[in-house]
Amino acid sequence: MQLNVDKLLLDVVSACEDMLAFHEGITFDAFLQDKMLQLATERQFEIIGEAIARLSRIDDVRLQKNIPEYRNIIGFRNVIAHGYDVIDQAVLWDFAAHKVPDLLVRVKSYN
Repeated sequence: MQLNVDKLLLDVVSACEDMLAFHEGITFDAFLQDKMLQLATERQFEIIGEAIARLSRIDDVRLQKNIPEYRNIIGFRNVIAHGYDVIDQAVLWDFAAHKVPDLLVRVKSYN
């Protein structure tokens, strides 16, 4: 089981690091004008949300302790996957710009 937990955590770390790299030096206005960046951000968020959803099925107690808002992350992943036509780019931007750095720190120190 630990191997699978480690793999899922690495997937979240990788997606967070990619998202941070994609957004480095990018303003919200530039983000709104860049469809490819929006789609790349959505994809990384899908990976984060799916990995956390899988993690919740095998390590729920530690997940709640380390990432208390994990259900919100999974929920937004579901909106992206199933409600593609109602994605709020401002919410996506806020996650990438303001929440990913903290999530990355917490996932790296997951115990």
